[in-house]
Amino acid sequence: MPEQKPWDETTGSGAISGAGAGGAMDLAMDEGTTLEKTPGGPEGTGPTGKPRSLWSDAWRDLRRNPVFIISGLVILFLVIISIWPSLIADQDPLDCDLAKAQEGSQPGHPFGFDGQGCDVYTRTVYGARTSVAVGVLSTVGVSLLGGVLGGLAGFFGGAWDAVLSRITDVFFGIPVVLGGLVFLSVVTSSTVWPVIGFIVLLGWPQIARIARGSVITAKQNDYVQAARALGASNSRMMLRHITPNAIAPVIVVATIALGTYISLEATLSFLGVGLKPPAVSWGIDISAASQYIRNAPHMLLWPAGALAITVLAFIMLGDAVRDALDPKLR
Repeated sequence: MPEQKPWDETTGSGAISGAGAGGAMDLAMDEGTTLEKTPGGPEGTGPTGKPRSLWSDAWRDLRRNPVFIISGLVILFLVIISIWPSLIADQDPLDCDLAKAQEGSQPGHPFGFDGQGCDVYTRTVYGARTSVAVGVLSTVGVSLLGGVLGGLAGFFGGAWDAVLSRITDVFFGIPVVLGGLVFLSVVTSSTVWPVIGFIVLLGWPQIARIARGSVITAKQNDYVQAARALGASNSRMMLRHITPNAIAPVIVVATIALGTYISLEATLSFLGVGLKPPAVSWGIDISAASQYIRNAPHMLLWPAGALAITVLAFIMLGDAVRDALDPKLR
């Protein structure tokens, strides 16, 4: 009788059957090695095959978001000229010549002159320093104060939570502009600190409420309950387990609110209770230019345009961060 051919020439089953358990194990090992060498690993894992964290996923999404890139470049430019305005403006914003008051664009003065004969371009560049300083410092103060108070209230609950909730309700009932008119009308300082203090005073309840809700949600997770059962202290649970998983909503709200604080400073300065001359501010320049809008509209156009672009950039940045940190939008 002719010798029967093995099955591996037709279906390949004979190869596995002939290999036995050792052949199956070698095949499984080869498949495992192939998966390990796959660039990037399976979906939801990093280059080494480890699961990616929320922050790494968010950073990957932000790098691919054109809104984040554009707004980030605008904000980076604003920060640079806020720190070193002399890079693009070589004149003094307080150097004025009444003989050139309300004149339009001239060589070396592309934005023209204001009602006092000051260079509008120079004042617009130096005004970014005030707006960025007020926005950033106010956001840091509001986030620290509101985040700590709201986080403690959400973690401990009880009487502390009830008292903080009633206090935030009182602050939410104060109109921001009216409160600014009352609070800042008695301040004679021309620095940014009274404005920053007022914004922190009325801005922390919003962050506190967000932080409270986020901490209440995070402390109900299984890993927090497990840490509590293992005897972890309150400070360890707050710092190691709850805060890293509850801070994302606070960052999103604070980033969006930063643009709001910049516009609030300009509004208060426009009304005459925020920054005061000789300080350089977009709000002060807009207020001074409002009475010349028919004869010299350029005085109002440039500082108002710079303010609008700055506020829009921070709001767009906040929207991009929100989209990246919100798992429901994935």
